[in-house]
Amino acid sequence: MIRLVASGVVSLVASAVALVVGAAVLDGMALEPDGFVVAVLVFTVVEVIVEPLIRQTAFRSAPALLGSSALVATLASLVVTVAVTDGLRISDAGTWVLATVLVWAVALVARFLLPFVVFKRVFAEQRAAGHRR
Repeated sequence: MIRLVASGVVSLVASAVALVVGAAVLDGMALEPDGFVVAVLVFTVVEVIVEPLIRQTAFRSAPALLGSSALVATLASLVVTVAVTDGLRISDAGTWVLATVLVWAVALVARFLLPFVVFKRVFAEQRAAGHRR
């Protein structure tokens, strides 16, 4: 249960970081302060639900596309977030493509690095306990 909660927290923070970086880097992408939290929640929930479905479909139907399933899930999550919230705006086709790649890449790096930053103390305590044995 703790692992599930920790994974959810990491996903939420990674999504928030990715959306903020995307909005900061891309002129055609904007986050609205009033709807930021809702946009992050919607984006994360959609991505967590859609990515396994896309991966499973790609695995059965087109295994060659399996590697791009995360990008497709990111695009779908951006589309849904823009459609149902007031917290995220993306203006033109070029920005959609760049936002998909940038948000995916930043979220990937954040999901990899955040556990080391957030749970640094826990890892240090585990290492210390291991040395004492």
